[in-house]
Amino acid sequence: MSRWKAAGIHVSISALIGLIAATLIFGVWYPRPYSHAAGADKLVVLLLGVDVVLGPLLTLIVFRAGKWGMRFDLTVIAIAQACAFLYGTSVVVRARPAFVVGNVDRFNLVVANDIDDEDYAKAVKPEFRGPPWTGPRLIGALPPTDVHERNKLVLAGPGGKDIDVLPQYYVDYADVAAALLHKAKPLDALTKQHAEAAPIIESWLRDHHRTTADVVWLPLQAPRVSLTMLLDGTSGQPLDALQIDPW
Repeated sequence: MSRWKAAGIHVSISALIGLIAATLIFGVWYPRPYSHAAGADKLVVLLLGVDVVLGPLLTLIVFRAGKWGMRFDLTVIAIAQACAFLYGTSVVVRARPAFVVGNVDRFNLVVANDIDDEDYAKAVKPEFRGPPWTGPRLIGALPPTDVHERNKLVLAGPGGKDIDVLPQYYVDYADVAAALLHKAKPLDALTKQHAEAAPIIESWLRDHHRTTADVVWLPLQAPRVSLTMLLDGTSGQPLDALQIDPW
């Protein structure tokens, strides 16, 4: 077997594993429209670069048919590649979007490692005591009614934790939908502020058979970029998040 054939086989195996990983990442953990906002594109490029490029390249360099110790060399390459891939996957898993939290007058995209383990443990509902594995979950967050707790949040300042990363304040989205709808703004306000957003919004409305009269919006803050969350003007249910800077 030539080194090119050996490297080709290695590329094929690595590409298959990479395809499975990409399907899981973009199909479950980082679904559209949150993939770019959470930085998945850079993470996946790094992960697949190690998986598809590094291992086969090393095989191409070291492989020589009949070479003494060839099996050992290939085993070392496979172990190194597997370790790098598993490490990269662990980074992707820890940084995956966990919750889309509606609170006060906006939405926040919270990734799994934004929340400390001790804060997860304080969640009132069991389903909020850990990040979901089936993709980001739409929920709400309500400020504390206790004056002492409210003051603690205020006094924590810009460097402190806000309610979007404190599961003890998480509630079902239905509990905050009406309040968010009250804070939502008409689409005309967005297009006046950002003229370049008009064709994007018009295209979305046309594709989804909606009008400016029945769709409103709120900001969606994410780790990498901010998006514009569109809401149904009657129910307050999120419809989509567009690549438009709401600020």
